Amino acid sequence: MQTVINCEALKPLIRTVPDFPKPGILFYDITTLLKDKTGFAQLIDAFAAYYIGKEIDLVLGIEARGFIFGPALAYRLNAGFVPVRKPRKLPAATAKVSYDLEYGTDSLEIHMDAIEPGQRVVIVDDLLATGGTMQATVQLVRQLGGEIAGLGFAIELDFLQGRQKFREYDVLSLLHYDE
Repeated sequence: MQTVINCEALKPLIRTVPDFPKPGILFYDITTLLKDKTGFAQLIDAFAAYYIGKEIDLVLGIEARGFIFGPALAYRLNAGFVPVRKPRKLPAATAKVSYDLEYGTDSLEIHMDAIEPGQRVVIVDDLLATGGTMQATVQLVRQLGGEIAGLGFAIELDFLQGRQKFREYDVLSLLHYDE
């Protein structure tokens, strides 16, 4: 079992914004962590320490914040990076999945040739809340024949129990919030 680096010292670098994007939501803003060169490096180091040695072929980053962590982690793991995008952003043939949000529906796309069958994939994003976005991305990986080696999040909102949707996967969350 891999050791997870304790990232609790990074919590003060995360800004909370009440009532964003709508009333009653407390938004965990990682831009304040990203601009801190030591904090950002520690975050990527923690991800890398967990996944090094797990024979990762690709790191998938979910639009938009997964694009920040994904390439840095892919570099550290000597893996490729694949973006998972909102509709109509990718130029070649795509696979598409639609999913429900707390306040509507959305879709994600990936290039049809982004993953070869059997490639080991880690999917990264900034936040695990209810898990809908990650569920859609998992579905895309399965459609293309990829093997999911892990799901990585900078932050997990434990009280929303999104992790329960991913019991069959290795889920890594570096920071946890209980409410």
